[in-house]
Amino acid sequence: MRDFETIVQKLIAFIQNEVTKRGFNAVVFGLSGGIDSAVVARLCQLAFKESHKALILPAKQSSKESLEHALELCGKFGIQNEILSIAGLQNAFLETLPNLAQSQMRLGNLSARLRMICLYDYAFGNDALVVGTSNKSEILLGYGTIYGDLACAINPIGNLYKTEIYGLAKVLDIPQNILQKPPSADLYAGQSDEAELGFSYAILDRIMLLLHEGKDDVAILQEGLPKEALQLVKVRMQRFLFKQKMPTIAQV
Repeated sequence: MRDFETIVQKLIAFIQNEVTKRGFNAVVFGLSGGIDSAVVARLCQLAFKESHKALILPAKQSSKESLEHALELCGKFGIQNEILSIAGLQNAFLETLPNLAQSQMRLGNLSARLRMICLYDYAFGNDALVVGTSNKSEILLGYGTIYGDLACAINPIGNLYKTEIYGLAKVLDIPQNILQKPPSADLYAGQSDEAELGFSYAILDRIMLLLHEGKDDVAILQEGLPKEALQLVKVRMQRFLFKQKMPTIAQV
């Protein structure tokens, strides 16, 4: 069992140190109403009590529940926030690229990138640094949008598996409404991370941890983990490795 209270203190110090050494004293982050961004919001508030800002950026397809949970978190802890709907921005893109409407995934990726445009514009206008909210499970599985939710200056939770985020959330006293709901990127109505992936984060995280420890397929399957889940993890980790790297620059 990890000592999440100590980890919380280390992450607060990480945010303070990484932000200040870059010459900033303020942070901005997206707040979706999900557990990952809720944890990051609380960490940022504790790190920069007077100079943090949560941008709540509902899209046309965002659930009412997501906004309610984001506001519940802000109300509970006094997190500074601003609501900026990206629906108008989506409509403008749909006029130019009407085929976007034919794909929920394309519209979801667009939404993620529009949110990041808003975050970076706020950061530039307010001399703040953008803090990321993607966890280790999402990063390793490529479950994120390049130049969307994966974009940030620093990321305090990027080395913590999804299942570990719940340990942090309990220490940080995140509301039960956020803790108990199914993980979702809220990219479109009814979207569920685990439904899309086909397996629970508990199973996927366990497999990724065993792979990290150097265990082979036989040893992993001997733990009773599904063969299909192991195959999924290995394929996604290899297929989406490019999302973790900066663009390759030709050497001439």
